[in-house]
Amino acid sequence: MRMKTELHAECSENTGVWVSSHHLQAPEGGRQGLRVRDSGCELGSPLAAPLFLLSLLLPPLSLAAPISPAEPISQAYSLALYMQKNTSALLQTYLQYQGSPFSDPGFSAPELQLSSLPPAAVPFKIWHALDDGERLSHAQGAFLALTQHLQLVGDDQIDLNPGSPILLAQLGVARLRAQGLLGNMAAIMNALGLPVPPEEDTLGLVPFGASAFERKCRGYVVTREYGHWTDRAVRDLALLKAKYPV
Repeated sequence: MRMKTELHAECSENTGVWVSSHHLQAPEGGRQGLRVRDSGCELGSPLAAPLFLLSLLLPPLSLAAPISPAEPISQAYSLALYMQKNTSALLQTYLQYQGSPFSDPGFSAPELQLSSLPPAAVPFKIWHALDDGERLSHAQGAFLALTQHLQLVGDDQIDLNPGSPILLAQLGVARLRAQGLLGNMAAIMNALGLPVPPEEDTLGLVPFGASAFERKCRGYVVTREYGHWTDRAVRDLALLKAKYPV
């Protein structure tokens, strides 16, 4: 059976200056001027006044510790590993509910792609040469697209297979986990001082008149790429984890 080889899814920092309370005292014995006591230091001494003025001119030190990327990287890596254990089960459950040819033993159609969903496959040399920003940006864009596509596939399956609570639940959980990993990616990028791309609509216009077969093909590509991107995320995060140990 020949299948269509491309589907187009048109488908704070408060700069808080903390100042300790100062006590103004009237001069003793009628002497002119004011004494300022700050934590027991009197400005009446010749060295205290210049130091006090210098402290006013210097910028305040931030009390917040710098954010280390090690913790969000470790959290993202743990989540990706957990997701990886369930991606194969999601794909097999999806295929089982779609009927032939999807449910046939050994079904695979790697030529099927969606123009709105970037494929995870990339030549190893290109992947290995990516810098931190490129690696995270690719993953962030992919999981943003996956969260939106998984929502679409879930809606399709409610119509195509309304009596499949197991499949619908697995699609919902996969979408939530993709959203969680997306948030982890943003936290890592913030910690590394990298710009986080704004969220955008990756689906574009969805053809509501798509046939049942086209929607099944679309869901197959999405659940397959969800697994592939999770595998790639595990490899990406393993490199970052080694580079930024806890």
